[in-house]
Amino acid sequence: QVQLVESGGGSVQAGGSLRLSCTSSEYITDMAWLRQALGKEREAVARIYTRAGIINYADSAKGRFTIARDNAKNTLTLQMNSLEPEDTAMYYCAASETAYAWPITEGDLRYWGRGTQVTVSS
Repeated sequence: QVQLVESGGGSVQAGGSLRLSCTSSEYITDMAWLRQALGKEREAVARIYTRAGIINYADSAKGRFTIARDNAKNTLTLQMNSLEPEDTAMYYCAASETAYAWPITEGDLRYWGRGTQVTVSS
C-alpha cells in the first residue's frame, strides 16, 4: 500500500509563501495536490504526470504555484507564492498509477495523504 505524507503547511499573511512537501513510500507516475476549503468541494490545484512530461494547474494557481517532484527521493512539492486568503484550505497530496484528463477529480486518485492545513490571513 502506497503511503503519502504531507508536510509544510502553516499560517501566513496574504502575499506570503509556503512550500508543501509530500513523501511517497514508492514511485507513482501521476501525482497531484488537491485542496478543500471549509464548506467547499475538494478541487485539484496542480498535477504532474512525469511519464508524459505533463504539468497542469488550476486557473487559480497559475502564475503563483509551482509543482515539482524529485523521483529519486519520491518527493512531491508545491511552492505557493503570493498567497491569498482564498487559498486557505486543507491541502492533500494524492497519486495514481493511471493518468486521467485534467482537471482530475477525487475519484481519479487512488492514494491519499492525510492533508496539511494552509491558512492565509488578510
